[in-house]
Order: sequence, then C-alpha cells, then structure tokens
Amino acid sequence: MTVDELKSLAQASAAVTRPCACAIDTYREWTRVPVDFPEESMRTVGTLVDDPYGEPTFAEYHPHGTTYWSADAPIAPRHYPYNRAEVRQCAVCARCALRYVEAGGYYVEPRIRALAPGLIVDAPAPD
Repeated sequence: MTVDELKSLAQASAAVTRPCACAIDTYREWTRVPVDFPEESMRTVGTLVDDPYGEPTFAEYHPHGTTYWSADAPIAPRHYPYNRAEVRQCAVCARCALRYVEAGGYYVEPRIRALAPGLIVDAPAPD
C-alpha cells in the first residue's frame, strides 16, 4: 500500500463520527487488542509489509522525541512496527486501524492502533 493510499484511508476513517463497538478511534497509540474486540467485523484492506520474504527493519522513526507508546508518534510505513502491519477496516463503521503481532521471547501479542491522518509521514527507509 502506498503512503497516499494510506493517507486517503486515514482521512476517510477520521471523518467517521458515529459510535461503534470496534472503538478504533480510542486506540490512539499501540494497544494490545482487547479480548472483546469484534474481530469478525474487521477486514484487511491492505498491508504495509514491503517484501513478505525479507526481514524488515526494527528501526523506529521518532524525530521529535516520541516513543513507540506515544499517541502522537509518527506513522512511518517503512519503519518498525508499521513495516509489519496490516491495514484493517471495520465493516460496520468503516474506521481503519493498523494491526500487527508483537512477538517477544515468550509471548505473542496482537496490537492495534487507529490510523490517524495527521501522523502519517513518508519517511525514507533507514540505511
């Protein structure tokens, strides 16, 4: 998915105002997918994975001092964890979110973050 396509989906998602059980608009930072999240209402509309056979970078993009957990952290598709994420859309309200699976040493944890148009940056891939 291109950055322009991602921005377009983000703008449409941000324009949705009606409440929905997905509550995607409340996941402003990376959050563990809640147990009661309505997965059955979600559909995959794209991916930010550039090469499914390559090993994407673990380099993050935080030029203004944000962190992975910051609600105002930039969404940089060529950087971790966005480079491992799918774009999911709720079939009920049409809001979009990013979703990936964090795989630690002893666990796996699906995480979700709302797709916010003002945070998407077209930062070049790290060296």
